[in-house]
Amino acid sequence: MKNKNTLKVRFLGGVGEIGKNMTALEYGKDIIIIDAGLTFPTSEMPGVDLVIPDITYLNQNKERIRGLFLTHGHEDHIGGVPYLLKEIDVPVYGTKLTLTLLDNKIREQGVKGARLFAVEPKSTIKAGVFSVEFVNVNHSIPGAVALSIQTPVGVVFHSGDFKVDLTPIGGEIIDLARLTEIGKKGVTLMLCESTNVERSGYSMSESVVTENLDRLFAEHKNKRLVIATFASNVYRIQQILNLAYKNKRKVALSGRSMINVIEASSKIGELTIPKDTIVEIDRIKNIPDKELVVISTGSQGEPMSALTRMASGESKDVTIGKNDVILISASPIPGNEKNIYQVINNLYRKGAEVCYESLEKIHASGHACQEELKIMHSLIRPKFFIPVHGEYRHLIKHVELAKEMGMRDSACLIADIGDTVELTQKSMKRREKFPSGSRLVDGLSVGEAPNVVRDRKYISAEGIVVAVCCISAESGLVLQEPDVIGKGAGLTDSQIAEMKSIIIKTFDSYNVKSAGDKTELRNILRKKLRDYVFKKIKKNPMILPIITEV
Repeated sequence: MKNKNTLKVRFLGGVGEIGKNMTALEYGKDIIIIDAGLTFPTSEMPGVDLVIPDITYLNQNKERIRGLFLTHGHEDHIGGVPYLLKEIDVPVYGTKLTLTLLDNKIREQGVKGARLFAVEPKSTIKAGVFSVEFVNVNHSIPGAVALSIQTPVGVVFHSGDFKVDLTPIGGEIIDLARLTEIGKKGVTLMLCESTNVERSGYSMSESVVTENLDRLFAEHKNKRLVIATFASNVYRIQQILNLAYKNKRKVALSGRSMINVIEASSKIGELTIPKDTIVEIDRIKNIPDKELVVISTGSQGEPMSALTRMASGESKDVTIGKNDVILISASPIPGNEKNIYQVINNLYRKGAEVCYESLEKIHASGHACQEELKIMHSLIRPKFFIPVHGEYRHLIKHVELAKEMGMRDSACLIADIGDTVELTQKSMKRREKFPSGSRLVDGLSVGEAPNVVRDRKYISAEGIVVAVCCISAESGLVLQEPDVIGKGAGLTDSQIAEMKSIIIKTFDSYNVKSAGDKTELRNILRKKLRDYVFKKIKKNPMILPIITEV
């Protein structure tokens, strides 16, 4: 018999993958959620815009959820929140910038009545049996926090995304003193990010990036600078604005998300825009190259991003040429390398000079490398450890690091999405699976991953045929020649003409008037057309008969 007085840790995302981070803690009748992120689709997901966690389990237990706690404002931690709030009414807690960025997303999705509560580091929120303390950490965005969660089985510590930067360009350094106190009082379980666990040493400080960007401004004083970075990297944007002002350059913004983040962060004082620095992107043709910087989205080679459109010559505002220097101030997210290098190649083809991470130190990761992870482990000193925020190889490497720091193998566990881990003060065990996985966002619709992707892959391989028939509602007779539209199937004009004849003959031999909802007739049409197409071209396109009555 299972002990009811145990804490259950449920992993909905962010383990075995980069992105869509989401974890739930459950004790008795109370559940709290940590983050609700998204990830972007791969080439294996045609037509998909976003990928978010499957929240079936949370929906089934929505009356027990006491709060959603956000570690910071990056897409992989807050991008799924609007979709969660459409289905579950739950209070949301986060720092000021995190909630400001979230509020923009919620408005875009038309979510009304969201309960957002801004908190400061060092504050504590009570949520059912849980008490959640927010602890300041360094990351590439202001307002990043770790969470120290008091539970009936002891403290669960969640690192969030962090680094140890003793010379940050904005905000305070990571609260090492508070982390030390938390560790001394005792931590039952630590969930710690693993993104950079393969990198030895320490992550580079943002102050080093400032020095290198300053040098590049000076080296290219007569050229136009286009700097691509993550829109949410507010500290990097602040650096660029300050250097532009210092070098008497105007700044234009390219990309909707870049504009939204800068407006939001400046509104609440997290970003300071020097006076008369920003100009509208449609005015840059009147500004000499040496007096201009363009800050752009697209550092990951996203197909519709501002930098990708510039590289392909499709941007209506920025035409790339020989007097342009492109600085890509970001590192590739795993899986994006091909897209990024395609954009870089296209920029070179247009005559531009391109500087990126492997050539210049113009990006500092916001994630802890090995020595910083060791610092976190030595301060928190947990009884049990589960690595999060990483692909499977990252999680393996992080467990190896934990064991180097003195943890027993039995005190470490690698979780998969859908796993439930049961925790007491003295034990940690893997328990039952629960409904989990991914949901795909296509425009405004949200669908289950297997069906959406399967249909689109099928159509891309076999094609689709739409047969439209207009009949009389009174007599059931065909009123005009059917319309047959084939895409991707490779049908000839004569084959389409034969398919029209098949449709007319089918209607002539069927009592349409007494056919009710026409389901049987559509199935007959589908079979006859499929048989004909396979006989002629040895393919099985998706057949969609559409019958309209007039």
